[in-house]
Amino acid sequence: MSAKLKLLFAMVIFGTIGVFVRFISLPSQETAFYRALIAFVLLFAVRLLTQKEKKQALTKKQLLLLFYSGAALGLNWVFLFEAYRYTSLSLATLTYYFAPVIVMLLSPLLFREKTTRTQWICLLFSIGGLLLILASKDTLSGQNHTTGIICGFSAAVFYAIVILMNKSMHDLQSFDRTIFQFLFSIFILLPYVFFTGRFHITSLSGGGLLALLVLGLVHTGLAYVLYFSSLASVSGQEAALFSYVDPAITIFISIFFLHEPTSFLQILGGVCILGATLFHELYSLSKKANG
Repeated sequence: MSAKLKLLFAMVIFGTIGVFVRFISLPSQETAFYRALIAFVLLFAVRLLTQKEKKQALTKKQLLLLFYSGAALGLNWVFLFEAYRYTSLSLATLTYYFAPVIVMLLSPLLFREKTTRTQWICLLFSIGGLLLILASKDTLSGQNHTTGIICGFSAAVFYAIVILMNKSMHDLQSFDRTIFQFLFSIFILLPYVFFTGRFHITSLSGGGLLALLVLGLVHTGLAYVLYFSSLASVSGQEAALFSYVDPAITIFISIFFLHEPTSFLQILGGVCILGATLFHELYSLSKKANG
């Protein structure tokens, strides 16, 4: 299988996460815990089978960054799953994809990167898109969109934290870094689940248990293997373009398969957020390529 096809499959798999989460009748923190546990076991097994080079010794700073980023990753999943429960998949996804905007906003403060006029324009378009989505929150009756959007935005904040911490760990291999982050997510989510309601996996139906296994093995384990194995063979611009297949798939499923009503303001807001972040990524990559 070619690298581009692997990356495309990974993005399509990521785009169907929300549908499967809705079949899992567990608290979001428990769903996130099992997702991390199942994916960690699979990725760790893959690492053992494919490892050729000697393991790299981790410094204290790297371990701390891995721990905090793993905690942020686990909480990112918890809030994202909550967003799926409270609002439509499209609204949850569009709010969640505000994460690159947060990274864009914080990078100059944390890494002393210069902010260009283009970045400010992209930032304003993204904020405008979020405001349009907030303005259309009452499109679906009977659902608490305010709560869902807040959860989606909270997930974006924690995912932005993961991205920013990963930028500080560029010397670690992406695959190994992810394994450690899954492991630390398990350590963080385990007591969280225990003290906020205990475990309810025995109450799952056969369909719910199957959906949970698919979430861990396919949507996380397999998708991450496909994703990381493809990155070395595709350009940065191609990876950036492919990454937007994920929200496109989710929004398509939300509108055309689940028939969740979508207003013009939501569509316009989504175009502003996704369009601005995609343009910024491609602009940044083009700027690096040209020196």
